[in-house]
Amino acid sequence: MGHDLDRLIRFITRDDIWHERLADVLEEHFLPALETFDLDFEVLGEVLGDDWPIVLRGGGLEDLLGRTFGPASENAADVYLKRQGSKESAQTRAYIAGLRDAPVSLYEVSKIVPGKSMVLTDLLSDADPVTVREHSATQMLQQWDRIAVRIVPQGDHNVISGALLPFNADAVAFFEDGLRSVLKLNADDDLRLTQDQLGRSAPLFANAWLFAHLPNLLDPVPPQISNSDGDDLIFHELRFPLVTGVTQNRVSERLLQADELVASGQKEWTWLALDNASRPRRGTGLVLDKSMSGAAVLGSLSLKGRALTLSVDSVARARRGEAYILELLGDLVKPPLTAIQTVEQMMAEEKPETGLAADEDIPPALARQLAQEYLDQHYRETLDQPIPALGDKTPRQAVRSAKGKNKVIDWLKTIENRSARQTGSPVADYDFGWMWDELGLSEYRK
Repeated sequence: MGHDLDRLIRFITRDDIWHERLADVLEEHFLPALETFDLDFEVLGEVLGDDWPIVLRGGGLEDLLGRTFGPASENAADVYLKRQGSKESAQTRAYIAGLRDAPVSLYEVSKIVPGKSMVLTDLLSDADPVTVREHSATQMLQQWDRIAVRIVPQGDHNVISGALLPFNADAVAFFEDGLRSVLKLNADDDLRLTQDQLGRSAPLFANAWLFAHLPNLLDPVPPQISNSDGDDLIFHELRFPLVTGVTQNRVSERLLQADELVASGQKEWTWLALDNASRPRRGTGLVLDKSMSGAAVLGSLSLKGRALTLSVDSVARARRGEAYILELLGDLVKPPLTAIQTVEQMMAEEKPETGLAADEDIPPALARQLAQEYLDQHYRETLDQPIPALGDKTPRQAVRSAKGKNKVIDWLKTIENRSARQTGSPVADYDFGWMWDELGLSEYRK
């Protein structure tokens, strides 16, 4: 990246024949999405942001440089270098020739050295991983990101082209579905393309990226957030007043006798679903799932003053919790008063702390240690819990078969990549290496 191609671009756009050929190539890259979403190219900047149309056009230009036209197999890069190459530096000439020969492909990112280099593994061929020198992209990308880009040899090292498109899971799915359709492959067939097939697939990368990003930008859909039962998140706080004459000690004694309640602090309890501890999680979209000792956490209880408060995250759990507490405590408490809050209301009410910040009460080093210990416990329990992405098998079960092992590798990469993106959070720096070791997959964590 960083090579000045202004002269090359002026040459192509001022030459009637090459300009028309570039327009045809760009049409292949943009037209399916523009027609589907009834858009003009001129408004893409408003929808995507000003930079992305430039990157997408750059991908079209790079695609043009790799094509030949007519009986004489004319190539834009060759024609330009022959006519005006003497005006360019040797490095730029080599870069243009490299773009001509380098097909775009889908790469997985690893071993990032911010500001210096990264390793790219071609997901569409059996080629060995390649180290590329790169400054700006390495400061934005995370381990296991996937990108569509061209690798260009430059002397004794490799660089990437300027038209880099980050591919999220949706874009990867669109691309792979389109590729399987074009190549008439089954869902289980490995995607391995020849150089020629990669070259002809360039427009598919742009189309997959646009089809993955445009729908939500044009008609934003709030993310679906549920708990592990599949219930929409609606936070309930049920306040059970103590009956006159009943002491906290009497209530505590009754609560301590319940198998479903685990003491989590002074006069605080965690409510567990012991009756369905092993069932698979049913939530879709973003699932907020808490567990303890393999059992799902249904809510929390706090005994303060003259009331017992139950906090849960759905309508169903509120009804279940009310019935459970009234049955357990009988005449010790009165029917509850309930406060309800949606996710949107909770987010709207969040404000910066004033005065002493909450984290000033706990030393940063201790807060970080506690967070890391919690994550250790959470992920250790996760290894023995059914995971929907693994066919509702636990990671330890799934890794026993070749097909399951590949799913576990993809699952580990996904959670590690998502965690790395939570900048400023303890999970962003969490070392998942022990999970790879525990599952016998260390060699696949390149």
